[in-house]
Amino acid sequence: MTGYADDLALAHLLADRADAIALDRFRALDLRVETKPDLTPVSDADTAVEREIRALLAEHRPADGLLGEEYGAQPSVHPNGRRWIIDPIDGTKNFVRGVPVWASLIALYDGDRPAVGVVSAPALGRRWWATAGGGAYAGPGPAAGDRIGVSAVRRVADASVCYSSLTGWEDAGRLDALLDLLRAGWRSRAYGDFYGYMLLAEGALDVMAEPELSLWDVAALVPIITEAGGTVTDLDGRPSPTGEPGTESSVVATNGVLHADILARLDRPAER
Repeated sequence: MTGYADDLALAHLLADRADAIALDRFRALDLRVETKPDLTPVSDADTAVEREIRALLAEHRPADGLLGEEYGAQPSVHPNGRRWIIDPIDGTKNFVRGVPVWASLIALYDGDRPAVGVVSAPALGRRWWATAGGGAYAGPGPAAGDRIGVSAVRRVADASVCYSSLTGWEDAGRLDALLDLLRAGWRSRAYGDFYGYMLLAEGALDVMAEPELSLWDVAALVPIITEAGGTVTDLDGRPSPTGEPGTESSVVATNGVLHADILARLDRPAER
């Protein structure tokens, strides 16, 4: 048992509420979808989930700060600067097209410490969670979870490598480096969004990398991956996630054993 057991229980409650709202709107014929200023879609399910989570946190953790993708930040008045970081539906493009690979991401950061992470993918019937020092787990829900851990693969030639869209890597000037890594690995797939990271935490693949993510995209993933024995940094080897609302950072997640090799292989920005 860790010092964050009550916070984890609350995070599961938030995830339960998010699941109920999102599943009710998934594949709904009257689903409303708009385009945000950054040209990404937002559905009425995204906004409804975040509103519900905000209401519950205001009731149960009024001193904690909050950062959500749809409604921004509110400051923490907690002495440790605790804040919850929420992505109501990660994988909105999947959600609006009827693809079941989407999840609600719920994180608690205690100062700079990633303390709690919950990733709930109800259309897949799967949830992942972790607390700092308490291990990482996965299953249909908190009453039926098993401890998970990363793989022991030691060579890139034996590694299953996951990545985000090729367009993002091209925009980052590292497409050639990524393609060389994919050719060097045993297998490559682009599962996308949260899913590749959770497969990494379960040991089903060995590397997941994206060139540009917002804080809410990755905050809940970090404690799960690290408690499963993995390593998460940016492309420069700095702890990730970094940055504040409105900023983005790269993410490289591995089983730990492969991390230095993967960073070296991706450290080749194209010449402009």
